[in-house]
Amino acid sequence: MRKREGDPAPPERHFGPVLSREPRVLKRKHEADRHSHTADETKRRRRRRTEGGGEDGIRRWVFSPRDLSSLKQRFVIVSYNLLGVENASKHLDLYHSVPSHCLNWDRRKKQIHKELTLYNPNILCFQEVDKFDELASVFQKDDYAGIYKQRTGEASDGCAIFWKEKEFTLLYQEDIEFQKLGLRNNVAQLCLLKVCNNHSNHAVDKNMSSGTEPMSPRTLVVGNIHVLFNPNRGDIKLGQMRVLLERANALSKKYGNAPVVISGDLNSTPKSAICRFLSSTELDILQYDRKKISGQVEFSARHVSFAVQNDRLRMWRCMTSEMKYSWSEEEICLASGRRGCTHLQNPLTLSSAYQGVPGGYKTRDENGEPLATSYHSKFMGTVDYIWHSSSLVPVGVVDTLPIKILERLGGLPNKQWGSDHLSLVCEFAFVD
Repeated sequence: MRKREGDPAPPERHFGPVLSREPRVLKRKHEADRHSHTADETKRRRRRRTEGGGEDGIRRWVFSPRDLSSLKQRFVIVSYNLLGVENASKHLDLYHSVPSHCLNWDRRKKQIHKELTLYNPNILCFQEVDKFDELASVFQKDDYAGIYKQRTGEASDGCAIFWKEKEFTLLYQEDIEFQKLGLRNNVAQLCLLKVCNNHSNHAVDKNMSSGTEPMSPRTLVVGNIHVLFNPNRGDIKLGQMRVLLERANALSKKYGNAPVVISGDLNSTPKSAICRFLSSTELDILQYDRKKISGQVEFSARHVSFAVQNDRLRMWRCMTSEMKYSWSEEEICLASGRRGCTHLQNPLTLSSAYQGVPGGYKTRDENGEPLATSYHSKFMGTVDYIWHSSSLVPVGVVDTLPIKILERLGGLPNKQWGSDHLSLVCEFAFVD
């Protein structure tokens, strides 16, 4: 999140078997057993690293308390603002506490790849990508294919979606250039992925009869967006989200109400009208100040305590419910897509993945969203999200870092994390 010109999944799958409590075997009969033990121990170490407590600066998986064992087909998706190389170089004031070598792209690229490898994702949604060819080269070695859409105008970054070729087939893709709609130079992506018949991220049910018919192929709509930064242009922000939701819904309906995942950097805080619009069916835009729709103004003071900020946000929410704001005809048209229409319609009722998996008070706000997904010298807060339709259920997420840990780090990126944003990671299951 920055100002610009123009304004692991379940342990048994990712990290091998659970540690055995049986007595250690003192002597092994075959050399192969020793190799197997070494491989399993390596996987267990990886599991401990990614599932460690947040207090030591290590991110961990947290899982839904619901029994979802009957849902067999699953996938892991990542949303990650990578911090564009050009953006970082143009806004060094945001990273004055970051050692220069931590901003080096070659170094950050390796960090990002190393981190994401731990989560074993099936789908990757990146924002602020201005080195797509280099990313594609790195992830191609891990059997990913990808598509890219650069922003219009003078900016060199854009959005990219990657998927595991052995697990998904691309049926359709659509790029959205918001400039064509008078909504600035940001872009978004939509793609329709078909789940390969042999793909299931869940452990095989050994009790299942060999004569059981395989599940029919599923399709999935994936949306990826980087919303305009400018806090004053709530009309543009709403317009961009509206267009993406409308087109995602149309694509879903065309393919039998396919499940939908929307991910990205929304440049909006969790209690903002933008997020309220995503989780509801309608939004009366005249109930909100156009310059405060994203919540960035209320959330900009990094050094104010989170308790105070939450109190201010609650007060602001109460005030806006009683007040009406004046919008120009042009602003209303940009937000709603029609002149004189002040009520935005959301054809997709979505839920936030992180709200769907309970977390601790050190990393989550009172509604379950991360306390912070981005941190630099002028901002610490949440602007990144993964939203989903009701035909998907979050099984687990990789939790973010506690505020105290982020403050101790002094800023992002650093020696451990390769961007000024934290990746969001969720494992979803298809609802039968």
